[in-house]
Amino acid sequence: MADDCFGHPRLAAIYDPLDPDRSDLDAYLRMTEEFGARQVLDIGCGTGVFALLLADREVDVVGIDPAQASVDVARAKPGSERVRWICGDATALPPLQVDLATMTANVAQAIVDPGSWQKTLQRAYEALRPGGHLVFETRDPARRAWEEWTREHSYRVTEIPGVGSVESWVQLIEVSQPLVTFRWTCVFAADGQVLTSESTLRFRERDEVETDLVAHGYVVQDVRDAPDRPGKEFVFLARRP
Repeated sequence: MADDCFGHPRLAAIYDPLDPDRSDLDAYLRMTEEFGARQVLDIGCGTGVFALLLADREVDVVGIDPAQASVDVARAKPGSERVRWICGDATALPPLQVDLATMTANVAQAIVDPGSWQKTLQRAYEALRPGGHLVFETRDPARRAWEEWTREHSYRVTEIPGVGSVESWVQLIEVSQPLVTFRWTCVFAADGQVLTSESTLRFRERDEVETDLVAHGYVVQDVRDAPDRPGKEFVFLARRP
């Protein structure tokens, strides 16, 4: 089940305005060009930001996400007809042959159940043509990113056209490694409604991820740094032989 920040229609509608800086996607765009990928599977596409950036570059894209509200937001955006949208997790994928599969931002870490994680890696592998790549990122647990997930560090007020003023902040709920749970709160000034969304991320060690990839037949081609968060994340590049 999708977290409310993606699955609740009112929260999904403000997800992009609350997180407008998507410079983290620049590295994925560069890797799409690096691999010469013309068909891309965007796993956990959310509100479709990355999928639509690819479509703007004449890339054939399939975007899949389990949150219907987020997929609805994506479908309502200009140019969305150039993307094939699917509501579901990776097990809902039809037969595909793509050059590149991606899990941007928190997608890989949001798949917390070990069985679901293994199924996602397997279905991504099946969707890749031989020589195709799977690329995703995950935070380095040693950097303890959750220590900054506090109201003090995150509180802000955002003016959103057509919505009004929205207060938002994050609060750490529980650290039970490798799982970390936190809660986002949003307060809508227009009517005073308060909506919360709890999320849990799994912080996997680098060697754990590499072992999982190899077990599913991938060749780990490279593990890179995230340009937007140097020293804080692992970016995995895995290839289907």
